[in-house]
Amino acid sequence: MPRTDVSPLIARSWLLVPASKPELFEIAQASEADAIIIDIEDAVAAKDKAQAREDTVAWLSSGHRAWVRINDAASEFWSVDCAALKDVEGLEGVMLAKTESASHVNDTADRLPEGMRILPLVETARGVLHVEQISNAPSTFRLAFGTGDFKRDTATGDEPIALAYARSQLVIASRAARLPAPIDGPTLTMDALADGTRLSKEMGMSGKLLLTHEQAPTINAGLAPSPDEVAWAHGFVKAFEESGGKITDGSDLPRLARAQKIQTQARDFGIDADAARLADLNY
Repeated sequence: MPRTDVSPLIARSWLLVPASKPELFEIAQASEADAIIIDIEDAVAAKDKAQAREDTVAWLSSGHRAWVRINDAASEFWSVDCAALKDVEGLEGVMLAKTESASHVNDTADRLPEGMRILPLVETARGVLHVEQISNAPSTFRLAFGTGDFKRDTATGDEPIALAYARSQLVIASRAARLPAPIDGPTLTMDALADGTRLSKEMGMSGKLLLTHEQAPTINAGLAPSPDEVAWAHGFVKAFEESGGKITDGSDLPRLARAQKIQTQARDFGIDADAARLADLNY
């Protein structure tokens, strides 16, 4: 079932759906993805963009809700995208392709209703270079990393170490700007998905783009606390409280903060009830 109850502040799986294939919109909505992004940028050929935009607006105007990935601010399609979406009731927010400056975010915000949430998609060397300013733009909601275009722009390879610097820059900029942790790029194959999701989490990212709804369960599980982590958190907090809050060494308060964060995530994702039953056994 779709996780429509998960706030986009903490959403893990962000499903990109080609706007040129409206028959997939309902399938996406019924999936386990935390968030849906209808893609009228890279997923749609130039000759098909007008029809794809029209189909997107029609679907969002008929009681459905989703995010939309619009074309980049330097493209000929950007202003038309903004104008078409400006008054659409079901628009959750926009993902701005190839964001390279704070002005790209600000200019987009100026063309949309006040308070519209913007996900800057950082996918070029210039975008990473300017990610601090992008993250501090008033309308920036959360950062996302476009790994495919970034690799093309920089001739970077597929090994995780090759993207470690760029991923870290998004994570650090997000934290410094008091934004939610960023959304990582997609993993293209199911065979590599578990490892790819584990890498995203290890790098400090809390969301991940996906291109097919079948990947949502793996991403959701991988970016949520594991049952063992939740069990440890419940056990640690319980023991700390039973001790009267006694601090035994300098690691207690950091571990308490981590445990409380895990408990919050578990509640948000609906997994703490099962873990609680395991707490006393695993602590």
